[in-house]
Amino acid sequence: MTTPLPPTPSQTVGPFYGYALPFAGGGDIAPAGHPDAVTLHGYVYDGAGEPVPDAIVEIWQADPAGSTAGAHGSLRHDPVTGEVVGRDGIRFTGYGRIATDADGHWSARTLAPGPHAPGAVPYLAVVVFARGLLHHLHTRIYLPGQACGLAAAPVLGALPPERRATLLATPEADGLHRFDIRLQGEEETVFLDFH
Repeated sequence: MTTPLPPTPSQTVGPFYGYALPFAGGGDIAPAGHPDAVTLHGYVYDGAGEPVPDAIVEIWQADPAGSTAGAHGSLRHDPVTGEVVGRDGIRFTGYGRIATDADGHWSARTLAPGPHAPGAVPYLAVVVFARGLLHHLHTRIYLPGQACGLAAAPVLGALPPERRATLLATPEADGLHRFDIRLQGEEETVFLDFH
């Protein structure tokens, strides 16, 4: 008789994300007080419409000039203790990692991205890690005013308008936008399949 092997982390469904992956200032992609900073926030919801309190939202984006080169500084370590102390608070890195709170809420302070190529529609690339997912999910956030060519974007042109709308942040105030991520259900966010 054979003894079954215990599951490995790649076979086990979370939640591991809130323990080791978040870092100090993970949502502070733009420095505090930057005159062009925008705040993105929202909730991660599961298929039943319940908030997911143990998800991670990663953001990867171009800077306002369209450069995707980024900058070092997200995972700085204290030279004495070796502990992660997070960002330096000065540079825009183009990368953020945000854990949802107990209510499934996340927020990030960033800069509006520029087009990464001539004629491209600017967007923020988003990766979602959450319980119940064996593989992370990829989606995008398009900001109002930058999404005029959304229907012509190569990846999204075939989507019906109501599905494309799940990728558009909603303005709530000057410099404040909401973007909820729905993992399943009637208003499921569009997720992209990268091979």
